[in-house]
Amino acid sequence: MNEMTTITTTLKDWETDQEVRWCPGCGDYAILKAVQRTLPEIGADPANTVFVSGIGCSSRFPYYVESYGFHTIHGRAPAFATGIKLSNPELDVWLITGDGDGMSIGGNHTMHVIRRNLNCQIMLFNNEIYGLTKGQYSPTSRVGTSSPSTPMGSVDRPALPCAFALGSGARFIARAYDVSKDLSGVLKAAHAHKGAAFIEIFQNCIVYNKDRFDDFTAKANAAGNQLWLTNGEPMLFNKGTQGIALDQESLTLKVVDVIDGDWQSAGVIVHDVTNRSVAHMLVEMPFGPFPMALGVIYDDPRPTYEESVLGQDAKAREGKVADLGKLLAKGQTWTVGE
Repeated sequence: MNEMTTITTTLKDWETDQEVRWCPGCGDYAILKAVQRTLPEIGADPANTVFVSGIGCSSRFPYYVESYGFHTIHGRAPAFATGIKLSNPELDVWLITGDGDGMSIGGNHTMHVIRRNLNCQIMLFNNEIYGLTKGQYSPTSRVGTSSPSTPMGSVDRPALPCAFALGSGARFIARAYDVSKDLSGVLKAAHAHKGAAFIEIFQNCIVYNKDRFDDFTAKANAAGNQLWLTNGEPMLFNKGTQGIALDQESLTLKVVDVIDGDWQSAGVIVHDVTNRSVAHMLVEMPFGPFPMALGVIYDDPRPTYEESVLGQDAKAREGKVADLGKLLAKGQTWTVGE
């Protein structure tokens, strides 16, 4: 778990006096409240907490959390977060980005902060559109998305943020959506993970991509189209009448019917958060034939970047006395005469 002082706070302790400037009905409001509710529950200290963001609607986030915050430049929040964590590894760093900020101009930075395994929580708000710059299609927009930049429909195959994160070496990936009652639990699990915890949060853009995720977030569609994963529990959905099994011939996932609750006979998989191969299959399941995989999909920690860097620095300093003059005079020197 992130090392931080545990104190007692309430939701109001994490609210700022700033006017929240998102469109009425934006999913970001629900995410903000989920974070503000979660921080007291994990014993977070505002004086020890930092929110770092890039550019986009989601990147207003640091203004609305009563803690330290950096609203940085487009796609480069991971670089700032890395510097912050190396300077003071005791700080609890939350990185806020969007599908445009984090997967387009900042894709390389997102990849490297994950690959290095910096101890931070990476929240990627995915609304499948560029909201701040008025509705252009984004790297995660679906094929056929009509927008000012794709008036005849996007022909791009969308990026899958969780698949991207796994391919970058992520040791923790999770999914949730803005108004889900389970979002707080996902955030707690991410915070408990030591290392880079990547959370994709589906977020409704009320203006430019309204109700894009209703096919699995709407109340009428939730049971049959959401697969909430719990470590050690069978992968069941649709009120336990269906599940996910492994086809032994093709070694791919398949949907199976569960009769009278007998999921074992149906071959339903028990979720193991340390199984990287199954995690890859879960995040790439095509929605429609399969439900949307939500919750903690993969969680298998390893040593963090700052631990390795700072440990290496400490070893290099062992038995040595800092001498700037000696350092400057080291190697070839010369005197410039008249």
